[in-house]
Amino acid sequence: MCRLFGFRSVIQSQVHRSLTEADNALQARSADHPHGWGVAYYVDGTPHVVKSALSAMNDHLFQRVSGVVASETVLAHVRKATHGEISVLNSHPFQHGRWVFAHNGDIPGFDRHRDALMARVAPRLRRYVLGDTDSEVVYFLFLTELQAFGPLNRDVSAEQSMEAMAKAVSTVRAICDDSEAKSLLTLIATNGSTMVATRGGKELFWSSYKTECSERDTCPSFSEVCEAPSTTGFVNHFVVSSEPLSGENVWVELPEDRMVGVDW
Repeated sequence: MCRLFGFRSVIQSQVHRSLTEADNALQARSADHPHGWGVAYYVDGTPHVVKSALSAMNDHLFQRVSGVVASETVLAHVRKATHGEISVLNSHPFQHGRWVFAHNGDIPGFDRHRDALMARVAPRLRRYVLGDTDSEVVYFLFLTELQAFGPLNRDVSAEQSMEAMAKAVSTVRAICDDSEAKSLLTLIATNGSTMVATRGGKELFWSSYKTECSERDTCPSFSEVCEAPSTTGFVNHFVVSSEPLSGENVWVELPEDRMVGVDW
């Protein structure tokens, strides 16, 4: 299986501690998830994706990238392979246009079901499935459903993105699941503006405020929602992680088969 980390904020922020230093940081968890890593971050609305087939713990590039990234949106992943060889093509996050995507889980019997799943991917998108993982196929099923709301380069709401994700999950379950095996589909996707996640068999936690922000006296965007649950639905930052990270954030466990997300 794998580990996920997603970050969305109203201001550019560094995520070095979350990726390399905090308890349960991805670099430490890569000791048990050594089959590749990836970090996607956005600059002026455009995703930049750096990936490797090496373990993040032993790869100086992971430390270098984690140390310099400052962005409003970051999605990171460390991989423990189930389907597909260990290669950069199979490392997460996957990217197509503005959207990036990462998966924690497994589709039992994926090799038997791959053709049926690919048949549900929009024809014009199939050519872009470059690796041989179940995760990448799930990603393009999500993009296929997302097209119902217009071109993939346009902004879509969190609700629309979650609807597309739910339909992709339903497609996988209808084709692949049976009484003896259920697909594990914990997913995160973002286009730099919207970020959505679902828990499907592997744990996931989220946070939108802190016990006390260490930058409350200097941050120009500080407000009461930074240190308390929002009563309006608007937040200044949103973090999703496979495990709670040490630090100031207050973490909430996402229930099974539920979704959470933010948009602009």
